[in-house]
Amino acid sequence: MSNPHNKNRYGEIWPQSRINTSLAELEALKPFVIISGGWAWHFMSPGDHIEYKHAHDHKDIDLFVPPEEVSTVINLLKSRDFEKVWTKYDKLPSKEDFRRYEKRVECEDKTSVKVTIDFFVSAEVPYQEIAGWKIIEPDFLLGLYNSIHSSHTCFAVQAARRLIKQGIDPVARPELVEIPQ
Repeated sequence: MSNPHNKNRYGEIWPQSRINTSLAELEALKPFVIISGGWAWHFMSPGDHIEYKHAHDHKDIDLFVPPEEVSTVINLLKSRDFEKVWTKYDKLPSKEDFRRYEKRVECEDKTSVKVTIDFFVSAEVPYQEIAGWKIIEPDFLLGLYNSIHSSHTCFAVQAARRLIKQGIDPVARPELVEIPQ
């Protein structure tokens, strides 16, 4: 999704093996994290939706971790064979406490997927529970685009902006997974 936004590619879907692999990793972290980014839109969308690449960014997993859960999350990641990955952001002065962990996983279909988990440490992230997951509030998430999140051109993000502007809660709305005309 970091490539230039190309509406001609609407309709492409994420491989189910990537979705399943990422969900398995998220499940282990579930009690300790708040889900953000493309995975937040995924959980805010109606169940059993098609995983369009231009609706939700599933390249990585964006999380917020409360300060009291950081050591638990890091220990879990290490126990699941994730390794710390240094990024250009680690050297820059920032008020954000950012960390990246990655591992390569062989999926059930014998393909290999790199699972990237980006997490920010924060005690001040508003969230709601959706299907047992802590999901960042949609309005707050929209405020993170062009600062700590990218993929602001995803059509779920665009639909959520329109809905919120109209005073409509975007959670479970079909617009989050409908290809725009």
